[in-house]
Amino acid sequence: MEPWPANCPQTPRSARFCRASGRAPRPGRPRPVGRSLAPFIRELDKKYGRGAEALQPRWREIVGDRLARVTEPVKLTKGRGNAGGALELRVAGAAALLVQHQSADIIERVNLFLGAGAVEKLRISQGPVRGLVDPASPTRKTRTAPPLDAAAEAELARSVDAAPDAVKAALLKLGRAVMRNTRGDQR
Repeated sequence: MEPWPANCPQTPRSARFCRASGRAPRPGRPRPVGRSLAPFIRELDKKYGRGAEALQPRWREIVGDRLARVTEPVKLTKGRGNAGGALELRVAGAAALLVQHQSADIIERVNLFLGAGAVEKLRISQGPVRGLVDPASPTRKTRTAPPLDAAAEAELARSVDAAPDAVKAALLKLGRAVMRNTRGDQR
């Protein structure tokens, strides 16, 4: 039996191939696994669907704003044979009871999106829900209160004049806030 070439792998099967082909394995980087698996993943995607990831971008449209704020689809499990699957939802805290009561309506809406009979039941798990950002809703701006008139500002400055310098700025800020609120109540 001839000796194994130094650059051949040390398993009998690969050594036989190496000897039979008369060449050593190619040095260099191996082919990326993702490139090898891409056709297989596409085939599985066609056969079984994309799962909960297909629901994520359109979740607000499917279930409505109120439910979309407190729920998110996590996993879509396909049933055996032609049976419908189960959709696992992550629900924020006490909203789980609300979601449980509306489960038939949610299943109906999800089946409108995925196709009839795609989901037969919901699994509800409580946990933190990622906040959904709605680009259509404007961001809420905080109102700044108008400044005090000169007479009120002078009166406030005289009243805190005897206070130590370390607390004077805080007292002025508090006094302005109180005077704005009482001024608004008198209107």
